[in-house]
Amino acid sequence: MNWLYDSVEPRVMDEDMLKLAVGEQGPRDEAGQLARQEGILFKDVLSLRLDFQNILRIDSLWQFENLRKLQLDNNIIEKIEGLERLVHLVWLDLSFNNIEAIEGLDTLVNLEDLSLFNNRISKIDSLDALVKLQVLSLGNNEISHMMNIIYLRRFKDLRTLSLSGNPIAEEEDYKMFICAYLPDLVYLDFRRIDDHMKELAEIKHQYGIDELKQRENLIQAQLDDERAQREELEEHKAAFVERLNGSFLFDSMYAEDVEGNKLAHLPGVGQLLQAYKDKFVIVCLNIFEYGLKQQEKRKVELDTFNECVQEAIQENREQGKRRIAKFEETHLLSLNAIRDESEVTNLEMKVAEHSKDITELFNMLMTLEMQLVEQLEETINTFERNIMDLVALFIENVQSLMAQCRDLENHHHEKLLEISINTLEKILKGELDEDLPYDVRALFVDKDTIVNAVGTSHDLHLLKIDNREDELVTRTNSWCSHLVDAIHKDEIMRNRRRVKEIHQYVDHVRNELDNLECSEIID
Repeated sequence: MNWLYDSVEPRVMDEDMLKLAVGEQGPRDEAGQLARQEGILFKDVLSLRLDFQNILRIDSLWQFENLRKLQLDNNIIEKIEGLERLVHLVWLDLSFNNIEAIEGLDTLVNLEDLSLFNNRISKIDSLDALVKLQVLSLGNNEISHMMNIIYLRRFKDLRTLSLSGNPIAEEEDYKMFICAYLPDLVYLDFRRIDDHMKELAEIKHQYGIDELKQRENLIQAQLDDERAQREELEEHKAAFVERLNGSFLFDSMYAEDVEGNKLAHLPGVGQLLQAYKDKFVIVCLNIFEYGLKQQEKRKVELDTFNECVQEAIQENREQGKRRIAKFEETHLLSLNAIRDESEVTNLEMKVAEHSKDITELFNMLMTLEMQLVEQLEETINTFERNIMDLVALFIENVQSLMAQCRDLENHHHEKLLEISINTLEKILKGELDEDLPYDVRALFVDKDTIVNAVGTSHDLHLLKIDNREDELVTRTNSWCSHLVDAIHKDEIMRNRRRVKEIHQYVDHVRNELDNLECSEIID
């Protein structure tokens, strides 16, 4: 069934092979010959044909970063690999090879046409990233299970499918099943599917389709919910208060607290612990809600700043355009006047006058740019003060709320220590009525042991609170610092680009004048 090469030597896909292929497939005209002499950059190649080359392994294609079409059919390739960088690929032909599994296509998100005809593939999978797939050729393979068709339902743009020559195609219900479960398919095995066939297929498999759609809807709802949760978590992270809208921080304090979990069995500690948790969670919720409000304020401040910057740049650009347009009106007239001037003295005077006009334009454009730089510098400095004030206020208030968490922990520690010592006294006097687990009773050897156990639990809790506070403060300050640095760098780059544009334009008009002057002098 597969294309076998028993009498040929496998070849390695190397740079020499690629250069030869690119050269041979390039244009044959004079421009093509010149390109071959100077060398064609692989990154400029859009289509590449490497069929009938006895290639065993795909390699060395990483430089073809803009490739749209790749033909690798009729080789002896055993594994799909080495295509990661070809993210712009639209058409890929791997037919007539020895491929056993579909893999290595995760980055080819723009692929529309894929041919794996005449290989050794037994399962259709690992195509999830190919969201734009329209044509899929898998004929003459080893696909035998009808459930492979169900997998293809996720490709909403799939219109052409070829599976002839597979064991699956011998199934009695083959065409009906495919038409029913892939209702948007237009061509199957190179033949157009007629509407009557689709209607019959839908009727025949109605129950199975309805059941499958119900499962798909449940899965989609679950995926939507998970995506919404991820997006919500990212919003909370942007506000630096993720997982503070519940008991996560409190639960994390006891997750590794061996002593604290043992002491929870003491009489009266259960109620004490629940009261502590309720109050602690309320403080966390206050931090969370405050964090979201402050994030919104920072967002408004940043949006307002960006609007001001863009308005200033746009207004400055418009002024520059008006000055250039006014200059252009006289520029052509001046060049024509110089071109028509035959008197040397008058020619030199007109050239000097127009050169002065160009210098004045340059100075005017540079003055506008300097005014914009000063305006933006003031705007950036104002924003920097405002955003740093917002961040400082946020951190200050969060630290105050975190202090409340520590106060609650200290209060709980005192009460727990009191209960623990009272329990120790009852045990020593034989007055404890409640039965305690063996590992809990083992703590009540003497006062030092129980005080150390309560203290260890307390220290762990304070460490968790401190770490969460430090993380929030560090990330907030880091965000602010990186934001301000990025704004300053962006402004420096904008200024450089604008100055370069001004120089390029002025150099262009000067060259026009210089070239005209030279030609007039020669004449």
